Amino acid sequence: MAAAPKPETLAAFEAAKGFMPVNEGLALYAAAAEAAVLGLPLLEVGTYCGRSTILLADAAREAGLTAITVDHHRGSEEQQPGWEYHDPTVVDPELGVMDTLPTFRRTLHKAGLEEHVLAVVGRSPQVAAVWGGKLGFVFIDGGHTDEHATGDYEGWAPHLAEGGTLVIHDVFPDPADGGQAPYRIYCRALESGAFTEVSVTDSMRVLKRTGPGI
Repeated sequence: MAAAPKPETLAAFEAAKGFMPVNEGLALYAAAAEAAVLGLPLLEVGTYCGRSTILLADAAREAGLTAITVDHHRGSEEQQPGWEYHDPTVVDPELGVMDTLPTFRRTLHKAGLEEHVLAVVGRSPQVAAVWGGKLGFVFIDGGHTDEHATGDYEGWAPHLAEGGTLVIHDVFPDPADGGQAPYRIYCRALESGAFTEVSVTDSMRVLKRTGPGI
């Protein structure tokens, strides 16, 4: 039976600002909880306001680990003014630019999970380039252009330990359903021979690292 978050964790997830549906969130939690048995940190790329971070933090807490979340907090392309997912409530009133960091911190505080999360503020490829340790879990949910999705995959997949889990969000094989950059890195992961697909939940793909070759 797949692991499930505590009811209060799920309630905090549903109340948080963000886009991930509950069924995908449950799949994310189950994948993180299973990966946690490796005893290595759980990392996500693309924090936004912390909706998915709540689930990773709860899985990390249960295993005595730390969840790491990486984001520059200036918003991805589709969240900028004039775009579909722009939210003016997360714009810095003084600078006039996106700043999701304060909302993220409030989200974690309300959920009682601050001490289980290490928040890294910076651009994913830069952080990945200086990252020194192995990871048991990598969740890619950052920018959806080819440049950003490729940067996230190339930066973080090599840090996954063998037996570790790679989760990619917003994978749409049909272009009519959504952008193709996450789908392309998903295909690349499978074609590398380093990953085996474990599960599919709507747009979420869970892969296991089963060999070298990234």
